Amino acid sequence: QVQFVESGGGLVQPGGSLRLSCAASLEPSIPFRAYNMGWFRQAPGKERELVARITAGHSTGYTDSVKGRFTISRDDPKTTVYLQMNSLKPEDTAVYYCNAVRLTSGDYYPLYNSWGQGIQVTVSS
Repeated sequence: QVQFVESGGGLVQPGGSLRLSCAASLEPSIPFRAYNMGWFRQAPGKERELVARITAGHSTGYTDSVKGRFTISRDDPKTTVYLQMNSLKPEDTAVYYCNAVRLTSGDYYPLYNSWGQGIQVTVSS
């Protein structure tokens, strides 16, 4: 059964930093290192959006609003994905989720319909 467990969120002042972790349990027939992984976020009243992704080959990509501030990484033996968030802004406030992602027609989409509980990140003074 596919499972994602996010952690590391909280309340931080503008300009602060947080590091999110996502422990993933995926299909046992496929090694974790073979999956492309992504971090998503959903702010109140908005649709869930892909924030960062890392491929099986460790190539990374980011949505424009977080470029230069966020860094995605992975630890394959630990089946864990991280999101280091620096210089946080109030507009980064959202619930953050991870999921495996698939590349289709040049864009990345969630691979699974099953999501974890997410982790709240609130940026406020």
